Amino acid sequence: MSKLTSMHDAVSDSVSDGDSVYLAGFTHLIPFAAGHEIIRQEKRDLELIRATPDLVYDQLIAAGCARKATFSWAGNPGVGSLPAFRRAAEDGIPTELELEEYTHFGLIAALDAGASNLPFAPLRGFIGSDLPEHNDNIARMESPFDDDYVYAVAPIEPDVAVIRAQRADESGNAHLWGIQGEVKIAGLAADTVILSVEERCSEETIRSDPNRTIITSDDVDHVVHDPYGSHPSYAQGYYGRDNEAYIEWSEIASDVDRVEAWLDEWVYGVDDRREYVEKLGVDRLLDLQPDRSYATPVDMGAYR
Repeated sequence: MSKLTSMHDAVSDSVSDGDSVYLAGFTHLIPFAAGHEIIRQEKRDLELIRATPDLVYDQLIAAGCARKATFSWAGNPGVGSLPAFRRAAEDGIPTELELEEYTHFGLIAALDAGASNLPFAPLRGFIGSDLPEHNDNIARMESPFDDDYVYAVAPIEPDVAVIRAQRADESGNAHLWGIQGEVKIAGLAADTVILSVEERCSEETIRSDPNRTIITSDDVDHVVHDPYGSHPSYAQGYYGRDNEAYIEWSEIASDVDRVEAWLDEWVYGVDDRREYVEKLGVDRLLDLQPDRSYATPVDMGAYR
């Protein structure tokens, strides 16, 4: 069954005010197009969950979409801080922002507990940390077998997860290569999953390489074909990271008026990702084209 739809319709159908939303992807395949659509539709009071909030969450916070950030690290990778995130957390501009902080492994363990339908996940990572004093979802737990102890984290089960992959068929079976990050467990933990891909492909293509099938159709509610949907992040094999955009954002986000002007031009001023890409221009996109680098071929061995 085809689950193809537009990003506009996927967000409209799936994301409601007050929802918890996980935008997955680690360094690459970050769903910027989905974040911008959430801003365009003026969703409010969202709990934004992500292991590494970067520019897309800074933009969502600046647009007034967030009431809470659940995270394990926040920053502009390779550049510095997130100015809009800081303004909201420290000064309540444009809205107050509640924080729920974890270590990287702590947040992923909580997400994995949600994906596995477990009441908690145990880990040693918080021993010696003061995070349990500031997060009610981290608790000390005595071992049932000896006098040792660990910490436990409550499960994270987002209302909606937006995940990206390089390609998928119309049913939502997706191939992903490069860094996988938390894409799979975010999809398994969430109630509703929007899958955004660079390329549509046939079921035959998916079946040709099952080891690359990270997400399957039974976990996916909507499939969106959204080329360049991760810009300024990158998509392994399709385009590189737009480092200039990350540097530019640091300067733009330092001033509220400049942020609003940027949102007016690049989010509210375009109808969808296609118009955004057209606005970027051919020359900028050509600069991001990667060199070809193929893995050693594998004979999958068709048997009769």
